[in-house]
Amino acid sequence: MRIRATVAAVTGALALTALAVPAAHATGSSGTPYTLNVSFSNLKIAKAIKVGTTNKVSTTYTYTLTHGSDVDVTEPDFYSDAYLYRGSLDAPSDTLEGDDFATCKVATSTTATCTGTVDLYPGEGELRTTDAGSWSVAAEAFAFNGQNQDDPDMSKVGFKEQGGLATTALQRYSKLTANAGPEPVTKGRTLTTTGKLSRANWDDGLYHGYTNQPVKLQFKKAGTSTYTTVKTVYSDSSGNLKATATAQYDGYWRFSFAGTSTTPAVSATGDYVDVR
Repeated sequence: MRIRATVAAVTGALALTALAVPAAHATGSSGTPYTLNVSFSNLKIAKAIKVGTTNKVSTTYTYTLTHGSDVDVTEPDFYSDAYLYRGSLDAPSDTLEGDDFATCKVATSTTATCTGTVDLYPGEGELRTTDAGSWSVAAEAFAFNGQNQDDPDMSKVGFKEQGGLATTALQRYSKLTANAGPEPVTKGRTLTTTGKLSRANWDDGLYHGYTNQPVKLQFKKAGTSTYTTVKTVYSDSSGNLKATATAQYDGYWRFSFAGTSTTPAVSATGDYVDVR
């Protein structure tokens, strides 16, 4: 995965010796960071982030940063952001972050409202299929206090990190198709709808069938606006779907999938069938 933006951008040349080390553990020419007088709250982020195989995906987060009178969030060498992590905060097994730091705007004399993005690049091999599922969210802040960022006295640099502020789910983008026929069909005859349920595979950058999943066959009568579930079928070992029903009225047929913790809900585009 990419080097944490905080490591690369904040510690500068020190990143050469701290490529895989969380920013909290990076050290400079002398000392270790002191605990910065800040805290984080009210972190908001999407409940789920849907990611395909090629396009960059960005999701916005916001949080409140509360600070003491000794912290000036308007200084150019003050940095803060939020990021996703798995495992423990002190020794995460993985992290996902944004391209840039958050923008923090003064709200009161002791609080700021911060806004940023987590940016994901599935087409660059950043994600693995095993990354789908729940992630925790943490926030952090640095104050360099005028130190040379290429070679700071770290004892004069403030740092604070806080985990467990929220959770979100990374989901493998899903696709669903439906084709109903024959077209047209005689009233009272059997109509067959076929389709396929697939989802993104971040290991090879392709879409593969999602097997053994319950999918609803739904019908919307022409001139109405609501789909009604006719029956539930299961996808086969290749993600293929097949369902039959009796043709009674002109209208649209589709499949609809409710989703799972790793895969978002999706409905196929309705296929219109003329009944004669």
